[in-house]
Order: sequence, then C-alpha cells, then structure tokens
Amino acid sequence: MSNLGLVTLPDRNRPEPLWHQAEQALRALIANGTWPEETQLPNEERLSQMLGVSRITVRHALRNIEESGLLRREHGRGTFVRSSTVIAGVRGLTSFTQEMASLGLTGSSRLLEADTTEADETIADALEIKLGEPVVRLRRLRLGNDAPIGIQTAHLPASLVPGLVELSPQLTSLYEALRSRYGILPKEAREAYRVGSVLEGDAELLGVPSGSPAFVVERVTYDVNGPFEFAVSTMRGDRYEIRSKLYL
Repeated sequence: MSNLGLVTLPDRNRPEPLWHQAEQALRALIANGTWPEETQLPNEERLSQMLGVSRITVRHALRNIEESGLLRREHGRGTFVRSSTVIAGVRGLTSFTQEMASLGLTGSSRLLEADTTEADETIADALEIKLGEPVVRLRRLRLGNDAPIGIQTAHLPASLVPGLVELSPQLTSLYEALRSRYGILPKEAREAYRVGSVLEGDAELLGVPSGSPAFVVERVTYDVNGPFEFAVSTMRGDRYEIRSKLYL
C-alpha cells in the first residue's frame, strides 16, 4: 500500500522521540500522495512492522495525527485519511495558507471580488474607524487541496493599504503582502464562531445545497497599532470542525 522509500523511517540513533519520528513518517505518506484522501491505513500491527516501532508508538503517532485533522477513526472499520477539512481550535495566528500547510493540505484562494466601499456600523466598530470611512473589501473562495472550504470577506482600512485592490488579483497570501508591502505584522486576533447556513448566492461556489449547515467565523486581527482587518467567513459544515482540550 505504501512506498516507504519515499519517507525517513524511525531510527533509535536519532535524538527525536520514536513516536515523533513515526508521526513524521506517516504524515509524509499523506503529504506526498502515497495515501490520498479516503485511503484506509494498515492496522496498527502492520504499521508497527512497516516502521520498525512498537504498537504503542504507532498508536501515539496516529492519535496526534488524528487530533490535527488529517485522519479519522471509524469504530469497527479502521483509520482513514480525511478529506480536506479545517480543524479549528487552539492555534497560532497564521494566514490561511500557513494553516492549511500545518494540516498537510495545499491552501489556495480564488478572488471573487475586490473593491473599495464605505464602512458600515459593524465594520467601523470592529476596525475602530469612523462610520463611512473607506475600506478595502476582498471576497475570496478558500480551498484546501482544490476543494472549496469557505468564503471569506475581509475588510481593511483603505488608508492603510493603498493600491491593494489593484494588487489583489496577484495575491497568493494577503498576510504576506501586508507584511512585505505595507509593513503590517499581525500580532493577535479575536474570533467568534456561530452556527449558520450557506446562503443561496454562496451555495454553488461551495458545492453544497443552499441552506446547508455552516460555521460563520468573525475575526478581528490586530497589529501593534490596533485592528487592521475584519473578516467574516462562511465555512462548510462538513469541511470545518472546532476542537478543543478541556482541563480541570
């Protein structure tokens, strides 16, 4: 089922823990396409033989990969490579492209609209600007491994990003452009999640029926000077999950 010549096998002479080495080897088989989406993995005994480590080590590695969203376990059936899914939870402040990469997915965006508009009350409050002040609006289709995951509409004060509308068709990463062109470095973000549904105008783009379950995510991102982005995303309910760890 796999070509282990494409990955580095665990080696007890290396300083990294064996479970970490096993995890990286398994992730590599997913990332390089040896195990594409919906592939059923060999059982733990077979994996331990393939990697030359104990079943306990394999189980540790599989659990970590499952928690990151790349695998799913089905009781009585086995472990499978997941379809493109974003797992939201405790994470660092990253761009969409970086977040996809951390999940073993290739992230991309398709620009739907780019223009300058006036801030309404919600946008003005979020960005701490005056009502009616010009803002750049970028509406993009978000994809993971070329599969639609969500639609995001971002608003940024036009005074901070002159020329962004004209630049937007060439953007591969908004945050990288903000850093390199405008000197804007994200420092923190605040997000709010709510359950919603896919609107009729978005359904075809997302490849789901109108009214399908969705997560609506509102995010305000800050640099050292204050808020610079207010984004609203509608994420497919079948491709977006929220996970967290609870402690006593």
